[in-house]
Amino acid sequence: MIYLLDTNHCSYIINKNPKTIDALNNHLNDIIGISIITYAELFYMTEKSQKKIENRRAVEKFLEDVDLYFIDEETAYIYSNIKAKVFDYFAPKEKNKRRRTNIINLGFTDHDLWIVATAIQHKLILVSADNDFKRINQVQTFLLESWT
Repeated sequence: MIYLLDTNHCSYIINKNPKTIDALNNHLNDIIGISIITYAELFYMTEKSQKKIENRRAVEKFLEDVDLYFIDEETAYIYSNIKAKVFDYFAPKEKNKRRRTNIINLGFTDHDLWIVATAIQHKLILVSADNDFKRINQVQTFLLESWT
């Protein structure tokens, strides 16, 4: 199996969360990867932390053992399709309210949509504790697990 870890699960692993580490150990023969979006989020977290150098080293050490998935034209097409579906499903149906609504108002981030698009494109199992992914899964099916 091939898994795509969301930022929260990367943090759990970096911080040695026992339940997540146990789950990870059950997947030693599987491929573990992250999206370039998660990569950026991890480094952003180090930049805003009190222990920048220590945390950056921990992230860099973690990254040694994961594959990295980039965004390309196909990812962009899948992303735009998912974003439109999510908006159509969750946005108000009334035209005036709909015009004033955006994806953030609906409780989603573009980052999450890019991560889902990456998982779908590469047929990966997304691993996250983020409930927004469950909501996205209501309108766009993809494989989703949580190791917490």
